[in-house]
Amino acid sequence: LFRFSLGAALRDLFSLVRKLIDAMSKRAREEEEASSSNANGPKPPKAYKNNDFLNSGEARLIRVMCELEEPKGRLEQNDVENIVMFFGSARAKPKAQYEAAVKEAEAKANASPNDERLREAFQRLKKQEFLVGMFDVVRETCRQLTEWSAKRATSGLPEYHVGTGGGPGMMAAANEGAAQAKGKSIGLGISVPFEDGLNPWVTPSLGFEFHYFFTRKFWMSLKCMGLVVAPGGFGTCDELFELLTLMQTGKIKRKLPIVLIGTKFWRDCIQWDAFLHYGMISEYDVKQLRFADTAEEAMAHLIDGIEALEASPELIDK
Repeated sequence: LFRFSLGAALRDLFSLVRKLIDAMSKRAREEEEASSSNANGPKPPKAYKNNDFLNSGEARLIRVMCELEEPKGRLEQNDVENIVMFFGSARAKPKAQYEAAVKEAEAKANASPNDERLREAFQRLKKQEFLVGMFDVVRETCRQLTEWSAKRATSGLPEYHVGTGGGPGMMAAANEGAAQAKGKSIGLGISVPFEDGLNPWVTPSLGFEFHYFFTRKFWMSLKCMGLVVAPGGFGTCDELFELLTLMQTGKIKRKLPIVLIGTKFWRDCIQWDAFLHYGMISEYDVKQLRFADTAEEAMAHLIDGIEALEASPELIDK
């Protein structure tokens, strides 16, 4: 028994010694490698892998170039050449979501009757009820457009894809409509505090997140072959007037079909004839606008405009 215990102890001791020797050898190798590394001098990252530099003011032009070139490559890889852009309010909701939001806002307002901010938010939300119907029109228009495009493609004709700003509301309605028809759609998102990423209906390989508004607008216009604008606020109007100005000044030479969904809204909010009356725009500028209240009306305007473009290839300057 004594010999057995002594043998076991010796084996443990030898094992411990071997581990100690291995550890010392490993440390010696590491010190040698470190010494060799120091002897060769520092190894800084390459400039194009230096995140501190790439996010600095000095690299702003590089970041801008990335937002111009990276989308180009992905759009080409996905065979996206023609886009019909859809703009509209990010606040729009389908019926069930809208009704739930109204109930929640009303409950909050009632729970804090002295909170003017909550009361105003509730009243504002109630005014947006008309957007529910417009949400459905946009979604259905995009479903029909995607199906129409897919059918044409079987005959070798050009395809047209739905494009949006990638956010919620009318943008989500448009992307959802394309998804319902099993088609691809583009989401040109922007990093802003009140929108957290792209809506779930954007085709993943065609989802983009921009930092700069002007690079985003560049891609909204470059491949645009039609424009559909649902009711919205300042952001929607900014995008609409941006495209109208590019066409008026000849920066976009092709005559894009422009469809405004919600006739009463657009005629109430913007007195188009007053612009003409005061000589600020031409008669053509007014006549190029098409108004629609249903998906069928919107599609008829889009088809007429797109087919007119295809019949006049000299106007396509992309």
